[in-house]
Amino acid sequence: MPEPRTFSEQDPIRVFLLDDHEVVRRGITDLLEAEPDISVVGDADTVQHALARGPALRPHVAVLDVRLPDGDGISVCRELRDQMPDLACLMLTSFDDEDALLDAIMAGASGYVLKQIKGSDLVSAVRTVASGQSMLDPATTARLMRSLRADPADTPTMPAELASLSPRERDILALIGDGLTNREIGKKLYLSEKTVKNHISRLLAKLGVQRRVQAAVLASHLDQPESGDRTAR
Repeated sequence: MPEPRTFSEQDPIRVFLLDDHEVVRRGITDLLEAEPDISVVGDADTVQHALARGPALRPHVAVLDVRLPDGDGISVCRELRDQMPDLACLMLTSFDDEDALLDAIMAGASGYVLKQIKGSDLVSAVRTVASGQSMLDPATTARLMRSLRADPADTPTMPAELASLSPRERDILALIGDGLTNREIGKKLYLSEKTVKNHISRLLAKLGVQRRVQAAVLASHLDQPESGDRTAR
């Protein structure tokens, strides 16, 4: 288990902020910049701007609004983490949305907090995820996963759909269930990221689902081999 990363005034937490409201961005920036061990290295107000600017700034933490005019922060989380696997994403939203929480978990977010959070608690959340810890409550996450499994609309008949998958698609589905990004799956299975995306598109169609999080739930029904057994085929 790696040691939690520590930061200081000389080596501060580098934070990137995405929110479409200027007042919110300024308020969060002022709040975080008041802390000696935190530095806001940049911000964005759209998905396009965030994806263009974020990677070049090499932040340790990205604070991402979930709902945006041109998309959503969850897709930004997934894309940024594909490029920067060590990035900790803290999702910030005005709404307590179970679907968004599940999607954030599967995108690899380290935390999910409401905008009603106290300023001191937001600062603590940034420090927590920067150190490599999670701000996702395990009990809430487990409850949401159980409720999703129990929803017939989200859980197709298991045997037929899973039986239709090729061995490679089963490997990829199991790794989706482990929370890996497309890039991480590609490295593990010695595949290009584009090939992984193509496999995922096909397996989603075979499973009769549209979202990655639904496929992750189905992955729990696989007899998953040990990671060392998932060799390239």
